[in-house]
Amino acid sequence: MTAREMFKVSAGLTGLLVGLAGCTGGGDGATAEGATRQGGTLRVVGSSDVEHLDPASVASVGAYGLARTFARTLFGTRASNDFQETIPVRPDVAARIPTRENGGVSKDRRTYTVGLRDGVRWNTSPPRQVTAQDFVRGFERLCNPASPSAGKGYFLSTLKGMDEFCRGFGSVDAKNAGAIAAYQRDHEIAGVRAKDDRTLVFKLKSPASDFLNLLSLPFTAAAPREYDRYVPDSAEFRQHTISDGPYQITEYKPGISYLLGHNPAWQAGGDPLRERHVAKIRITLGQDSPETVQQQLEQGTADLAWDQPVPTPAIPRLRDDPRFAIRETPNNSPYLVFNTRSPSNGGALGDRAVRQALEYAIDRSALIKIVGGPAVARPLHTVIPPGNSGYAEVNHYPTPGESGDAAKCRELLGKTGHSELTLKFPYRTNSVHKLIAQSIAENLDACGVETELTADSGGSFYSGTLGTPARAREGAWDIAAPGWVPDWYGNNGRSIIQPLFDGRTYGQNSTNYGGYDAPEVNALIDQALTAPDADHAAGYWQHADQKIMQDAAIVPLLDRAQTIFRSSRVHNALFLPTTAAYDYTRLWLSGD
Repeated sequence: MTAREMFKVSAGLTGLLVGLAGCTGGGDGATAEGATRQGGTLRVVGSSDVEHLDPASVASVGAYGLARTFARTLFGTRASNDFQETIPVRPDVAARIPTRENGGVSKDRRTYTVGLRDGVRWNTSPPRQVTAQDFVRGFERLCNPASPSAGKGYFLSTLKGMDEFCRGFGSVDAKNAGAIAAYQRDHEIAGVRAKDDRTLVFKLKSPASDFLNLLSLPFTAAAPREYDRYVPDSAEFRQHTISDGPYQITEYKPGISYLLGHNPAWQAGGDPLRERHVAKIRITLGQDSPETVQQQLEQGTADLAWDQPVPTPAIPRLRDDPRFAIRETPNNSPYLVFNTRSPSNGGALGDRAVRQALEYAIDRSALIKIVGGPAVARPLHTVIPPGNSGYAEVNHYPTPGESGDAAKCRELLGKTGHSELTLKFPYRTNSVHKLIAQSIAENLDACGVETELTADSGGSFYSGTLGTPARAREGAWDIAAPGWVPDWYGNNGRSIIQPLFDGRTYGQNSTNYGGYDAPEVNALIDQALTAPDADHAAGYWQHADQKIMQDAAIVPLLDRAQTIFRSSRVHNALFLPTTAAYDYTRLWLSGD
């Protein structure tokens, strides 16, 4: 399968779509052609700040949507309310899709040559052209010691010389911007080279049918030379972001708000994926109540929710409202992850039998009610959700009516010698995450397991807690309920299994939150990555999924669609599944 071909959505996802057909919401707010209005301030309201603002280390759907406005990649995808239209990889800063036919891909499929388009400029003074070297710098920053990218594992296993470059980078002083910049200046990644200002050459370890997908990920964005002045993703860096997209961050108050305005250097003719209609984008943070956010949207004092889905009780009355929609985002969100490195309870969660017992505790039917019912979510029993490469329905731990089996949980737990457990359980404070955590805690209580629930807010849930190995090793948490939306759709097997379960990439900012490390799974990842085509790779991903579930590394909970609402002012609202939001650069506003 070539990079231009698309993975077909599975029959399982099709079944879900039939169930959602009556409540996907009609309107995107578009009016007659030519009626687009320029100007106005888009008002976005929500709860938590992003964990990482530096494009090199963005890791959440909110950060992906924000980065899209100011940090451009070689390739990308186009927002649409037709899920299939969001899948194909399209040129962004790249002038065209490289193929074997046009000479962009070598015969052995291990060399990619990518030319850059005209009209892409930084908002520097004076504005200057984005160059191939800026993209090289972006790749070099992926494994910086201060804020390494959660996605660096994709490239460690794909690009020549990336692993050697990153190993050397690890010994550099993470607090010294000069030392970090010097390492990047004095060392090269063998597989990433600027042939000239307008041409990049990538050398792969082996053919990778999803390589163009990797080049569309937000953390592969170009990085201007000014970024060398700052420690990556530091407070100082966050006040000095530079844009080559349609918008630029003009004001940032950490944990409080963002204000974005026009990037004067941006040219519409040089950007095939984005537009620019609103004059400003204001993102206001600190509102943890989805009910309050929804009220503001309906009253017209806000336009979009930042990180809050529509409150579950409001869904029935909004079913026929053209401003409401249920959008496809095939995902594993949330799932319950076990901290296998925790010393708590005598290291009980490192015991597979303990984790297998706890698999039976969870009442998924209750969780479905919490998020909005079967029109919004369905139970998930695998690591890979429907609609993703490698999915196959297998239920290793069935319970009657998806309601959990506390008796079986207690029975199996009693055989492990760890029947008395107390688990530290941090949870996110926005959306329905508190209700989900409370429901899971009740399930575990019925199994004889105590939990200590703690609110984890302010954007620290991922970066400060789950993504910090030292916190895991000291037993600061035992279980948690993060979510995972694949980094891309289509030929995307590695966008789920590799970042979540490759034990070799466990470290700071890793998304293998529980520290799971199984040599058999690592080997299956390698086999999938070197498979001759996507169909063969899917078989390895499926096998890895089964092994992970046999090891009970996580408890899959829900495959959940995104409920989303817009104010009456918002028109041309087009959805981008990987950001779980509408594309800010495409919509426009009617009169204030």
